[in-house]
Amino acid sequence: MRDAFISELLLAAKRDPNIMLTVGDLGYGVVDGFADELPAQFLNAGVAEQNMVGVAAGLASCGYRVFVYSIANFPTLRALEQIRNDVCYHGLDVAIVSVGAGVSYGTLGYTHHAVEDISIMRALPGMRVLCPADPLEARAAVHEAIRATGPVYVRLGKSGEPTLHHKMPKSLAHIQYLRDGKDALILGVGAVVEECLIAADILMADGVDVTVASCPTVVPMDFGWLDEWHAGPPIITVEEHRIPGGFGSAVLEQIVDNSSQATVLRLGLDDTKLSTIGSGSYLRQIHGLDGVSIAASVQQALVP
Repeated sequence: MRDAFISELLLAAKRDPNIMLTVGDLGYGVVDGFADELPAQFLNAGVAEQNMVGVAAGLASCGYRVFVYSIANFPTLRALEQIRNDVCYHGLDVAIVSVGAGVSYGTLGYTHHAVEDISIMRALPGMRVLCPADPLEARAAVHEAIRATGPVYVRLGKSGEPTLHHKMPKSLAHIQYLRDGKDALILGVGAVVEECLIAADILMADGVDVTVASCPTVVPMDFGWLDEWHAGPPIITVEEHRIPGGFGSAVLEQIVDNSSQATVLRLGLDDTKLSTIGSGSYLRQIHGLDGVSIAASVQQALVP
């Protein structure tokens, strides 16, 4: 996903000299091509994320659309005050790009896991939050961030995520339907949508037909789809993120605000297991976010 994002950003930056990419002294295998081809639009700020965001705010105030790129929670939690005060307060055109969403950097442990970022970023004033599910949504997120006015947070997976779409979506403003069904709606964000599709296959073998959709734009979220699921089959939200304040909470807020009778089950990371170390696939399994576990949770939600 990160390779797709940076390659699409390079194409866009070749057309627009006002696009800048800043990095925190990492990702050379991914960003080298950008740095080599467009050195005047590339800045390595060093291992100084707070300064990096401050510099990005300065560049944005001079008319640039700046992309700030770093691993997991370093461009968010470490630089949160600068994002809040320097970027959001002034409504500047800065895109904060976090690579390694959720537990992608599994073996590096909790310090490298981005598991509170959705809740924190969506609470900031004026911040858009994009969570692409596959490389094609990641490419589309580049253009969404460029078109946007003001700050944007882009939450990417790491690498090796499968392509779920046949072609790049023209817009990420609406949820992206990947499978149609009538018994439940599985609504996911980010790379874990892959597991939602695996769960749908398992459920189909048991005679349960579900809709699966990616919700790449968490803020501002389009809730037109809620009319169809207002008081019908259950909605299961799936996120590789802590449940409090996350994607599922955003859905619940809208349901309450719209006096909907929709039934929602939120699936996310288990707080009691956040210190566990292992591969990303292993961590998904122990947190109940692999395809088999998601299918079991949907079966339970369908029990009268």
